Amino acid sequence: MSLRITRDARPQAMTLLIAAAISVLLWFIPFAEVLTYPFRIFVTFIHEGGHALAALLTGNSVASLSVAMNASGETYTTKGGFISQVLISSAGYLGSMAFGALLLVLIRKTVAARFVLLGSGLLIFGLTLIFGLLKPLLSWGALSGIPFTLVAGMLLSIGLVLVARFASARVASFLVSFLAVQCILNALLDLKTVFFLSSPFAPASLASRTDAVNMANATGIPAFFWAVTWIVLSLGILWFAMRIYVVSRDKRIQPDLPFEDAS
Repeated sequence: MSLRITRDARPQAMTLLIAAAISVLLWFIPFAEVLTYPFRIFVTFIHEGGHALAALLTGNSVASLSVAMNASGETYTTKGGFISQVLISSAGYLGSMAFGALLLVLIRKTVAARFVLLGSGLLIFGLTLIFGLLKPLLSWGALSGIPFTLVAGMLLSIGLVLVARFASARVASFLVSFLAVQCILNALLDLKTVFFLSSPFAPASLASRTDAVNMANATGIPAFFWAVTWIVLSLGILWFAMRIYVVSRDKRIQPDLPFEDAS
């Protein structure tokens, strides 16, 4: 079945395309990674937060969550049973994609961009304070990751809250679109990396610390299978979100111009 962009979705779809075009263009500009670095750190927080949330939902505990300067991250949780390990290991990449998809849906629904940014800021603040600071201190584990995680998390939280409070509706709406694109693109790029690291021809030393290897250890099924599975599921999440974004004519969807909040 072919998908057609409805008339009311076209202005917002154009905003999304502009955000995506800028994201891709920055890949080809020397040193442009400095501009996208905060967004990369944001996505890492979402990725690690997915692991933490999955652990809590499956009855496990989270010992620590840390983000490094190179935009990598680590989350230490209790393992739990077989199902817990599968869900926790899968929740990183799928969580990043799902969060980006959620932002796409919220853009089209009657949720003001300011509230989305405020909610995102509070989410990063909660992850930083609870799992990046308090839990490691209480458990005396992974203390070396606290300084950068704390600084990065607080700066991101404050930045998102300030934009939500003081930026115009046009800027806030564009930033939500850009965050959505960054979450989706980074999830896909990370999955591409895991795909190649999990191939039978990749050096074992390079793939030893990926989520796919954790899944292989928990299930006995090769890491390559899980990398492919996550890519398929991520593309399915993206397809579903884009269908809602460009096709649905639900009356709750914003009919306004792309940079205007719903009345």
